[in-house]
Amino acid sequence: MNKDQISGKVEQLIGKVKQKAGESTGNQRIANQGVADQIRGSAKETWGHIKDTANEIKETAEAKHQADQDRARDSIASGTQSLKDRIADNLDNIQNDQRVEREHIKE
Repeated sequence: MNKDQISGKVEQLIGKVKQKAGESTGNQRIANQGVADQIRGSAKETWGHIKDTANEIKETAEAKHQADQDRARDSIASGTQSLKDRIADNLDNIQNDQRVEREHIKE
């Protein structure tokens, strides 16, 4: 809960008190101000809820972005290792072929 939500709830409570006070004393102006305060408080509380929801969406997007970066980095590292291993295998095969060829030359 953020400050807008708290402020909105307080404003709604004050509005309810004003409305009841106005109604019980027959003062329509105070009763109407109370209702207006409640509406303003509801709007503030809703705005606070919107901000919290937007923050949740932002955090989820950031987490997804981070996960995508991690997967890309892991994929590149894995591909690099695989390529290095294939090259090493090919070079080892060439070296073995050269040794075998030298042995045949000596015979």
